[in-house]
Amino acid sequence: MSEKDKEILEDAVNENIGTNEENVQESTGQENAGQENTEPTNEEKLQKELDEANEKIAMLEDRYLRQIAEFDNYRKRTMKEKAELIKNGGERTIEAILPVLDDFERALSNMAKDENAAEAMKGVELIYNKFTGILKQNGLQKIETEGADFDTDYHEAIAMVPAFEESQKGKVLDCIQSGYMLNDKVIRHAKVAVGE
Repeated sequence: MSEKDKEILEDAVNENIGTNEENVQESTGQENAGQENTEPTNEEKLQKELDEANEKIAMLEDRYLRQIAEFDNYRKRTMKEKAELIKNGGERTIEAILPVLDDFERALSNMAKDENAAEAMKGVELIYNKFTGILKQNGLQKIETEGADFDTDYHEAIAMVPAFEESQKGKVLDCIQSGYMLNDKVIRHAKVAVGE
């Protein structure tokens, strides 16, 4: 209740206009109750504004934290993609070179059968070793198949061969085409014959 209202009330009580003191107190209580229901006080208004501001701050803070997390995830993802691109950037080129590597291996195996080609074989072996050395420096690894257990992650079975011994079942018995990995990623599965 404002100061002005208090003064008016005191004047009315002092003059004792038409009511006794109890009636005055009841009526002022009713007036106050009516004023509280219709008009909020300054404190209530300020409290309501403060609550709304705190809600808005909490909402904006939540949005801000989510955007920071989203940006951080984006940054990590792009860095990972960039690292993968750098690591395996030459994958297509190396895949295109693999048939040449196969030809080198076939040439060496055929030259080994011919006694007259011993000198030429030494030259081809030097070129082959240099070529494979450069490919190894760039992350290329040959998938080893000799005596290995058949693994679909590295091998592709193109034939099932009867095993002579029980220990050969499920093992790679022959490699038809070599498989290769580039930086721990299979770029060509080894084509093999598996014992059954």
